[in-house]
Amino acid sequence: MFNALNPIALRLGGLEVHWYGVIIAAGVLLAAYLAMQEAKRRNVNEDHILNLVLWALPFALIGARLYYVAFEWPYYAAHPGEIIAIWHGGIAIYGALIASVIVFLVYCHAKWLPAWLILDIAAPTVMIAQAIGRWGNFMNQEAFGAKTTLAFLQGLHLPPFIVSQMLIDGAYRQPTFLYESAWNVAGFVLIMSVRHHKGWFKQGEVFLSYVMWYSFGRFFVEGMRTDSLYMLPGLRVSQLLSIVLFAAAAFMWWYRRRQDLPWYLDGNKLNNL
Repeated sequence: MFNALNPIALRLGGLEVHWYGVIIAAGVLLAAYLAMQEAKRRNVNEDHILNLVLWALPFALIGARLYYVAFEWPYYAAHPGEIIAIWHGGIAIYGALIASVIVFLVYCHAKWLPAWLILDIAAPTVMIAQAIGRWGNFMNQEAFGAKTTLAFLQGLHLPPFIVSQMLIDGAYRQPTFLYESAWNVAGFVLIMSVRHHKGWFKQGEVFLSYVMWYSFGRFFVEGMRTDSLYMLPGLRVSQLLSIVLFAAAAFMWWYRRRQDLPWYLDGNKLNNL
């Protein structure tokens, strides 16, 4: 068996570069590249995608932190100096996603871009970035599930380095990071495979498909994790939000499908390249 992997990628003097940051950055770069390629096909200047990434990243980080702090408020109210201490851990992907969507909507309004189309272009690429990003949790030995056995993990036919990394505090853990990553990869492949089929998606429906796919899988994965945020005892915040998002996205799909809206493949017909 392997020893636990070092979460530090390299050291430059007193500066430590963590694998978590390297992996997240790799996911963002891949997502930006894929979105820029699709933007050109949908008659959207790829510079808008680059601008959106640059605007969304800092707000996503702030949103991820505020989301976490809000649901751990008793602790942070007693330790206000820790609110900005993000290097001590404590961010939530749902907070990042909500903040990023807000940035997208504001930017599209300011630039007269079709917001639903831009969300469609970005959504599947965000999903693959999320899939990659979960491996940052793997390197940090976080976002894991309940205790399990070595035999169970070996029965999943996982590579030994994953099994070894799941030995945390003297016990083997469910690799919930892997379950969510695999779910996101499957969603990415599915949506990327079908989004160019003529007559399948109206603008907004690729994004709504992403929301439904991710929230459905996250509901079940969240139920397996041991580090969840709770709204009330027994009520996990991310599970409740997953239900709300899935239901809202399904309703929006139904409602918009009844409207005379442009198709995804129609792209951007506005004079704002």
